[in-house]
Amino acid sequence: MIQGGRSIGGGFAVLTLLLLGSTASAAPKDDDRKTGEAPSLTREAVESATLVRGDGSAETDNAKRSGTKRPEPALIKAQILLDRAHFSPGAIDGRDGDNLRGALAAFASANGLEAAKESKPGNGVKPELAEKLQATSPDPVLTEYTISDADAAGPYVESIPPKMEAQADLDALGYTSPREMLAERFHMSPDLLAALNPDAAFDKAGTVIVVAAVPALETGKPKPEEKRKREEIGSKRPAKEDDAKDSGSKGKEAKAGQDKVDQAKSDVIKSDVTKSDETKARQTKSDQNKTDPSNPDDPKARDPKDVTRIEVDKESRSVRAFDKEGKLVAFYPASIGSEEKPAPSGTAKVEGVAYAPTYTYDPKYQFAGVKAKTKFTIPPGPNNPVGVVWIDLSIPSYGIHGTPEPEKVGKTESHGCIRLTNWDARDLATRVTRGAEVVFKDE
Repeated sequence: MIQGGRSIGGGFAVLTLLLLGSTASAAPKDDDRKTGEAPSLTREAVESATLVRGDGSAETDNAKRSGTKRPEPALIKAQILLDRAHFSPGAIDGRDGDNLRGALAAFASANGLEAAKESKPGNGVKPELAEKLQATSPDPVLTEYTISDADAAGPYVESIPPKMEAQADLDALGYTSPREMLAERFHMSPDLLAALNPDAAFDKAGTVIVVAAVPALETGKPKPEEKRKREEIGSKRPAKEDDAKDSGSKGKEAKAGQDKVDQAKSDVIKSDVTKSDETKARQTKSDQNKTDPSNPDDPKARDPKDVTRIEVDKESRSVRAFDKEGKLVAFYPASIGSEEKPAPSGTAKVEGVAYAPTYTYDPKYQFAGVKAKTKFTIPPGPNNPVGVVWIDLSIPSYGIHGTPEPEKVGKTESHGCIRLTNWDARDLATRVTRGAEVVFKDE
């Protein structure tokens, strides 16, 4: 079915994920039932949430009537489980939406299951799909993180100018606050981070906060330990970051003798990626389960560079990644081109990856609102127009990259390229092989 301009696999209606917790703290309070409010947002409520097919219960119906936009504990749990399984719901926010539905549909397809077929209120996830998702990991979906001195100190940018010309004058396109940085590090919306930690001082070292138990986003060139531990998710404690400078990575040369990839209609990066002042994550030690090389479903048994084909689906606004056996191994919501600057059609190849890329604007691109008559370059950083990573394609001027606005991915248009959240772009970049086929699907 087509909903809101998107093709939703499995024919999803409004998603219903009920909270059937086994503890008193997870159950909706009497006051919640009377007022129609969502269950209390506590760590216990999220951990105890059980994902089942909707049955039109009083709690769900009341929540719908109230129109509340409070994060739902069960949806938070579903989003984190999907994220850890590499079927990204985008920014984890505890709310229903096309990104979550698309991730569930892709997860169901990859596991040979069906999603809800009836597009009627009250229908949700089928029991077998809910059970399969729940079974992806026995580990807690939330964990505690202690804010470090480096987290509190930054450096942070006072604000990001809306005009690209002004962004070029900054030393780096870093985060604007510890809250923004911490939310993105753990794949969350800033609002959800604040909701889970209502009294937390995010700018104070030593503060203990509750975050999604997902692989922490790094912003520099991958270290060997990140490649080794990327699949180790749901550990008792997430990764921490230290201040460090990272070396750049070469992107493709669009023309002989040039040192940058030209962008004719879309986002631009420089091929000589400068050293970034962004902080890099340091993985903490955790117990490692033994790998079973004979088990293809064991994530740690997979080749880190396992993606050999990518599908860019313009209609559903998503990116799918496949291994050499043709198995769907990852799904990401995406912003893909616009009417003014559409994404290409046909096929392409992955030619390289650049971490911490700069962004070079050429007046010939004629972006709306940019009045510069000469080229200028925007420094690297997570708030750079192409985010923390650029996956270069063989079609001149096009790539798959990150974004400074993760919550808008899948909901807004791009300058012709394929935008993912920074953490999804990095996940794909660390897995895709050079020469991987990229197929653009128009329907």
